[in-house]
Amino acid sequence: MDHLARAHELLAAHPVVDGHNDLPWALREQVGYDLDARDIAADQRGLLHTDLARLRAGGVGGQFWSVYVRTDLTGDAAVSATLEQIDIVAELIARYPTHLRRALTADDLEKARAERRIASLMGAEGGHSINNSLGTLRALHELGVRYMTLTHNDNIDWADSATDLPRLGGLSAFGHEVVREMNRIGMLVDLSHVADGVMRDAIATSTAPVIFSHSSARAVCDHPRNIPDDVLAALPANGGVAMATFVPKFVLPAAVAWTQAADRNMREHGLHHLDTTPQAMRIHEDFEAANPRPQATVATIADHLDHMRAVAGVDHIGIGGDYDGTAFTPNGLEDVSGYPNLIAELLRRNWSEGDLAKLTWQNAVRVLRDAEAVARDEQSGRGPSHATITELDGRRIR
Repeated sequence: MDHLARAHELLAAHPVVDGHNDLPWALREQVGYDLDARDIAADQRGLLHTDLARLRAGGVGGQFWSVYVRTDLTGDAAVSATLEQIDIVAELIARYPTHLRRALTADDLEKARAERRIASLMGAEGGHSINNSLGTLRALHELGVRYMTLTHNDNIDWADSATDLPRLGGLSAFGHEVVREMNRIGMLVDLSHVADGVMRDAIATSTAPVIFSHSSARAVCDHPRNIPDDVLAALPANGGVAMATFVPKFVLPAAVAWTQAADRNMREHGLHHLDTTPQAMRIHEDFEAANPRPQATVATIADHLDHMRAVAGVDHIGIGGDYDGTAFTPNGLEDVSGYPNLIAELLRRNWSEGDLAKLTWQNAVRVLRDAEAVARDEQSGRGPSHATITELDGRRIR
C-alpha cells in the first residue's frame, strides 16, 4: 500500500480539525497585523508555519486559531490584546472567503467541509484574558471564542499552571465557577497548560466534555505540559478529547534539557523565550549550530498517539500541532502541510481508516456538538452567573 497516497485520500474525506495554531500572535509579533506584509495567500515558508496553500496540502478542514496573549499582559491590557487577536482572525476570514469560513458550531464545521473551506474557530489561551470577569468570558463567547485554556505558562488568581509553582493545588472557588459558566454558555474547557490538580478539578466540576487543545502523553515524555495517564483514563466518562501536540520539548525526552538551554540563551539576548520573529529565529539558529538539537520525528508523535489511544480510547484523541507558536517542529511535520505524513505513519502502524477519521475530524466535531447540547440544558435551568472573585475567593491572590 502507498500509505502517503492513502493518507491524502483519507484527509480529503475526513480532514484535520487542529486544536491550536498561533498564527494570529505571529502576525502581531512579526508585522503588527499587516496582512499585506504576511499575505498567507502567498508562500510564507521561512517566515510562518502557516499559509493557505500549505493548509490545503496538509488536509486541514478545521482550525482553532489561538487568540493568545502573553501572561506579562495582565488586567485590561490582556483583555484588549485578546480583542485585537479576535479582530485579526475576523480580518483573515473576510480577506480569504474562498478558503476560510467562520465557524461557531459543529454544524458550521460540517458546512465548511461540504463547501471545501477551512472552518475557522477561535480558542483563547489563558484565563488572564478575562481579567477575573465572567461578563468578559461571556463577551468573548459572543465574539466567537469556543474554548478557553484556563491558564498559560503562569498561575492566575484562580488556577495553577503546569509550569509555575503550585499555589492553589487546583482551582479556587471562582475557578470552579468559571468552569460552570463555560459549560452554561457552551465554551469548551481547555486543560492544556494547567497543573494536574486543575485538570482533575475541572473534569470533576465540568458537566460538558473538556479538551486538551495541544498536549501529549506524560508517560511517553515526562513533561508537566503533558497529560498523566489517570487523567487520560478519565476522559471517556467525561466525553473529552486530548489533542496531541507536536512541540519537540513536550514530546521528546532528549529535547527537554536542550530547550531549557535554548530558552536561557534567548533570555540572555534580551528576548522572550517564545519569540519566533526573524531576529529571534536567527539567535535560535546560531545556538542550534553550536549545540545540535535532538530531533523529534513523525514517529515520535505517533508514539504519543499510540499511547493516548491505548489509555483514553480512540474516541477521545485528536491533533493540536501548535504551529506558529513554537520555534521548532518535528522532522516530517515542519509546518501545516505535514499532517499526511503523520496519517501515513499511523496507517503503517495498522490504525484503521475508521479510527483515523475519528482522530482527524469526528472527535473534534462531536465534542463541540456535545458542549452545545450541555449548554442548551444548562441555560434552560439557570441564567448567567455574576459571581466575582472577591465574593468567592475572599480576595485576589496576587
